[in-house]
Amino acid sequence: MKSLTEMLKKAQEMQSKMGDMQSELADVEVEGSAGAGMVTVTLSAGGDMKKLNIDPSLFSSEDKEMVEDLIIAAHTQAKAKASEAAQEKMKGLTGGLELPPGFKMPF
Repeated sequence: MKSLTEMLKKAQEMQSKMGDMQSELADVEVEGSAGAGMVTVTLSAGGDMKKLNIDPSLFSSEDKEMVEDLIIAAHTQAKAKASEAAQEKMKGLTGGLELPPGFKMPF
């Protein structure tokens, strides 16, 4: 029975650490860019868009679709970086243990 008690204690510790990690991730920001830096998007590690910067030279053209496509591309890149940052934090928490794809923490 002692091992079950120890396992439950470790699970509670991990859950507490997960809450702490989620709080830390809220402060992590990543940046994606497109069009050689003409459009940049900054996201939180949770994927929330925090900043958007568009080079003023883009507004001299009338190619609205191009600007929209660049914003989408920059957002996609930043979101991928946010996911990588979250995975790195998770590796530190789980001691490098790889979790199965789609496995969400906390339980």
